[in-house]
Amino acid sequence: MTPKTKTILITGVCGFIGRYIARHFSKAGWRCVGIDIAASENAPTAYLSAYHCRNLPDPDLGLLLRDLKPDVCIHCAGRASVGFSKAEPADDFHNGPVMTFELLNAIRLHAPGCRFIFLSSAAVYGNPTSLPVSENNIPAPISPYGFHKLQCEHICREFSEIYDIKTTSIRIFSAYGQGLRRQVLWDICQKALSGSIIRLQGTGQESRDFIHAVDIARALLVIANGADMRGEFYNLAGGMETTIADLSHMIQSALNWDGEIHFEGTLPPGTPLNWRADISKMSSLGFQPTIDLQEGVTRFANWCRTEYL
Repeated sequence: MTPKTKTILITGVCGFIGRYIARHFSKAGWRCVGIDIAASENAPTAYLSAYHCRNLPDPDLGLLLRDLKPDVCIHCAGRASVGFSKAEPADDFHNGPVMTFELLNAIRLHAPGCRFIFLSSAAVYGNPTSLPVSENNIPAPISPYGFHKLQCEHICREFSEIYDIKTTSIRIFSAYGQGLRRQVLWDICQKALSGSIIRLQGTGQESRDFIHAVDIARALLVIANGADMRGEFYNLAGGMETTIADLSHMIQSALNWDGEIHFEGTLPPGTPLNWRADISKMSSLGFQPTIDLQEGVTRFANWCRTEYL
């Protein structure tokens, strides 16, 4: 007997990570359906069997869920910006906890067998007092974005424990990859390609734990197929701490750029200082990152060069 094709519903499918997820799951043989607010011509339709332009929460979502009967929903929709969350906390709350609750409640009512994966963030940890940070660390967010991600995680756990909906939250550290037109790698590359001096915030000793979007998509397939989904959460990162100064030199080398890099010494409020993840929990499911940071940075820098030109 031919195995049933599994169906995945991806919210925020037109976003940076959503596109990688659609491509990876489609190539793995899943039927992929996407939701986003972008026009259909901006959707990754090559990897989707259907695309729905909707602003969640949508009153017709229940009908879609009943018809689709998804095996898995990966919730990528929402803003991923600390600055936006500080400037517009009400919008960030609506796009975070409110949207997550409404989506899970629709699943409870119309597709209770659907497994739900929420894309959370390392921002829930704030500034850890020791590294590497594990899932056992007590969350201590320092931005509205981090608080709202943590609230979403609690909502996922609520629906798991009270309504027996299979949920899990993935605490993604510093995601990067071709297609991301914001955050630190994009900022450094654009400044290098447009001038002889790169001016950056902070001291350069701030650090992040980077993971390529290809590996994020791979990890999510592992989660979809093998996680308990009892409201638990997983760190998703490369497991390696890299300072922004070292990252800048990697980009400098990849672009063959001989300009100067200056760090201005200050950071915006709500910006964490140092991150490195303990990824042993994800490793226990059989996942390991495959893209080395130097390789990933080189790919990203080459892509930025073509975008700039």
